[in-house]
Amino acid sequence: MIHFISDLHLSPLTPAVTRIFIDFLHSLADRAEHLYILGDLFEVWPGDDCLDDPQEGFNRQIVDALRLLSESGVGISLMHGNRDFLLGETFSARSGVRLLPDPSVLSLSSWQLVLSHGDELCTDDSDYQVFRAQVRRPEWKTAFLAKSLDERKKIAAALRLQSENVKRQKSTQVPYLMDLNPAATDDFLRQYGYATLIHGHTHRPATHDHIVDGIHVERWVLADWHDQQGESIVWDGHRLRREIHR
Repeated sequence: MIHFISDLHLSPLTPAVTRIFIDFLHSLADRAEHLYILGDLFEVWPGDDCLDDPQEGFNRQIVDALRLLSESGVGISLMHGNRDFLLGETFSARSGVRLLPDPSVLSLSSWQLVLSHGDELCTDDSDYQVFRAQVRRPEWKTAFLAKSLDERKKIAAALRLQSENVKRQKSTQVPYLMDLNPAATDDFLRQYGYATLIHGHTHRPATHDHIVDGIHVERWVLADWHDQQGESIVWDGHRLRREIHR
């Protein structure tokens, strides 16, 4: 089986979600082939050097749990989200997780999937797209990572607070700006050969039916995780389905 998850937003402030996630990883060791994490595993990631910070035991706990699953023979791939886009090669080496480009095509024996975090298709949110383009530039990342870890943590905390305030404001607007733009999504599905799209980011889990050029295409939206439960989308070799984790 192949599991797909996203939007866990793990942090020391989410112990219940962390417990559910660690239990979920343990459960995969003897029944899964691969785990795909499609962005926002962490609430914030200030840079891979946080793993060497004595105060960052939480991040090492998550990395160690991923490494344990990887060493059991389960493949793990991770795509950057809008919260943890600074995850890098040191994280990959220590966790045993392969970093994926966004989007990525996954060709199965009987099905074709395209995987994405999903935020790039939220084109109605123009302010966010400007910010996203800025922080994904290599020169911005280089300049940010050149700052001290303490300074980066403070900047990340301020950006997170600002993001939450903006999100609350935008959630009441019509149309809902933080969802995928229909035309951009159809163009994306056309570009990727009408493959089934799996993505996260919007925290609006659902299965959508698109008709693109007369072709029926499914879009599966991953759920965000919270204190009561997590959710994965599972490919069991024949079909996609949802699975709850508590």
